[in-house]
Amino acid sequence: MAKVFKKTSGNGSLCLYLGRRDFVDHVEHVDLVDGVLKVDPSALNGRKVWIQLACAFRYGREDLDVIGVSFRKDIWIKRIQMYPSEGTKTPNTPMQDALLKKAGDQGYPFTFDIPAHLPCSVSLQPAPEDAGKPCGVDYEVKAYIANEDDETDEKVDKKDTCRLIIRKIQYAPNELAAGPKTDLNKQFMTADKPIHVEASMEKELYYHGDPIPVKVKVNNETSKVVKKIKVSVHQITDVLLYSADKYHKCVLSEEFADQINANSTFEKEYRVTPLLANNKEKRGLSLDGKLKDEDTNLASSTILLPNMDKQMQGLVVSYKIKVTLVMGGGLLGSLTLSDITAELPLVLMSPKPAGLISTLNRLYSQ
Repeated sequence: MAKVFKKTSGNGSLCLYLGRRDFVDHVEHVDLVDGVLKVDPSALNGRKVWIQLACAFRYGREDLDVIGVSFRKDIWIKRIQMYPSEGTKTPNTPMQDALLKKAGDQGYPFTFDIPAHLPCSVSLQPAPEDAGKPCGVDYEVKAYIANEDDETDEKVDKKDTCRLIIRKIQYAPNELAAGPKTDLNKQFMTADKPIHVEASMEKELYYHGDPIPVKVKVNNETSKVVKKIKVSVHQITDVLLYSADKYHKCVLSEEFADQINANSTFEKEYRVTPLLANNKEKRGLSLDGKLKDEDTNLASSTILLPNMDKQMQGLVVSYKIKVTLVMGGGLLGSLTLSDITAELPLVLMSPKPAGLISTLNRLYSQ
């Protein structure tokens, strides 16, 4: 295997092995989380070894938990007793067979099936001075030594645990919807005829980092002059689990010095590219779940099944593009009541990495 993710407990009794940390949500189902736990029984002193996968929503800084209020809520959790082993042993996956070669005779395979209705990994961008884990939804595989599976009434020593953060991610679907289009008429009190605006895109879904072409058509039948055109991209994050908050963040705003004179027509395509690199200082911006020392993107749009319980998602992310005809001379780029804004929905996601997906498909079809 090209790379193995490994974490050892402080006492050396447990060693957690994973062949990957990204698990794809295909909307109808999610990739199996398959790994291996190496157990050294000599230091257990009659205790048992458990492994758990937890999906949690963190909505406050971890260091604030000391005041007696927890800012973490478990959305879903599942535990498996690893040693002494219980239940019927299922056949190993090819990934587990490869990991067992590294773990040796003390390796025990484990498998978790993530329900499709659970949210994808999303983190909120912290301020530069913030410490600890970021707010958002994360998944953690954790192995620990204890007398019972539930740690509520039992204090588990930190040296008796090892853990790895994983990500549940979605890639862009193969079938793309038709591009959105919006038409808008604006009637001014001082004009007999309106100004007509049409904004459209060839498709609704675009990949992170790719230019997004937006076509704008204007039929100005009034005596007013359009001073310039502004195109902006907005991220909307619905926080559903603990309150009904909604956060709007402008992730791109560009102005174009295209003037549209009275009684004239206009047509042009604008290309804009929203990037996280241009939004590094915006606290609270939703990002795709981030693993330590790895880059990430603006959060991908959340894709839900029709009857899925949105309350279980924790965070739901969507985007829209605004095309504004600036009619007046607002101060410092501010809009006026006479300005005209048309909106288009946008789906922003990552493409399926063809090499990785085809390799995994071959691996699991053997």
